[in-house]
Amino acid sequence: MAKKSDLKLRSVMMHRKYKGKLATSCKVPLKSRADLSIWYTPGVAAVCEKIATDRDESFELTNRGNTVAVVTDGSAVLGLGNIGAYAALPVMEGKCILFKRFAGLDAVPVCLDCQDPEKLVEMIAALEPNFAGINLEDISSPRCFYIEEELKKKLSIPVIHDDQHATAIVTLAAMINALKITGRKRGDLRVVCSGAGAAGMTVMKLLLSYGIRRISAFDSRGPIYPGRKANNPYLDEFSASLECGYDSLSQALSGADAFIGLSAAGLVKPADIRSMNRSSIVFAMANPVPEIMPEDAKSAGACIVASGRSDYPNQINNVLVFPGLFAGMIRTGTKKLTEKIKIRVAEQIAGLVPESRLSRGIVVPGVFNRRLVDSIRAGIEAA
Repeated sequence: MAKKSDLKLRSVMMHRKYKGKLATSCKVPLKSRADLSIWYTPGVAAVCEKIATDRDESFELTNRGNTVAVVTDGSAVLGLGNIGAYAALPVMEGKCILFKRFAGLDAVPVCLDCQDPEKLVEMIAALEPNFAGINLEDISSPRCFYIEEELKKKLSIPVIHDDQHATAIVTLAAMINALKITGRKRGDLRVVCSGAGAAGMTVMKLLLSYGIRRISAFDSRGPIYPGRKANNPYLDEFSASLECGYDSLSQALSGADAFIGLSAAGLVKPADIRSMNRSSIVFAMANPVPEIMPEDAKSAGACIVASGRSDYPNQINNVLVFPGLFAGMIRTGTKKLTEKIKIRVAEQIAGLVPESRLSRGIVVPGVFNRRLVDSIRAGIEAA
């Protein structure tokens, strides 16, 4: 395993060498005047006229039908915070190559140097003629909820904030298999969540929809409960679904069955893990440094340990979901992502790990699983 400092240096060096990760390529022959007359002028005018008559022709006569916009304002990038649009570009380029590698979709990074929610909605909505889907990325909470909601009202193409929904789907997939391994039932499970931002709140909502009802939650301001002054309107409405009565994260973890972290590094101590029930489930997914390091959680007695990192087993990361989710929705003509779709997709992903391979170290399939995209599409169709 490479040292963190070595990995940082190598990453900067390689990005500088290649000047980023993306390039434009031509997928048609362009070797003669005849080619030029078809793909550009005068032939292209006939294509423009077709689209002017029927906008939907743009999905067939251009690359729009295979292209996703990866859009951010740079306000919540990885665990780095509000680093702005310019500094967010390497991550958006990274998302784009994942779309291409895992789902065959072309993707374009769009980093907007604006953090006004209403202006962002207007700017993003104006991009619709270019794309088959909008992937909102690394936009801070609670603004991300408003932006996604408004864009869904305005646009006729899928709009998904994958920090929320793809993260929730892969977390549920991992939990489905963790329940199989530990022999627990969803209705009996007591879960403690750390973090109630975009990802955390959406993960908890999906767990509730699946039938995991006993959830308590904490954020940087302490326990979450209705009427708390620190709540935003979205969190205050949601908090009525949570269990209350714990003063601290450590107190809540005592006797808990599962921990889900989407917050910050080092918040959970080995003593907290030891205080949990036997066969405990620990999903410490803060990136790049989790709430507790996997080796420490295991040493403290956790049965199943997962993180968001690619250098440990059980990587619960939205890369398992968002490429196939967009591809499936675009290719099936599905415009809206529902809770039912998310649950069906999570079940399909969980099912990719056969019973014979299911173990403490394998609760989700690997990102290079060739059946992943097709399984996600099957989940969309099943819903």
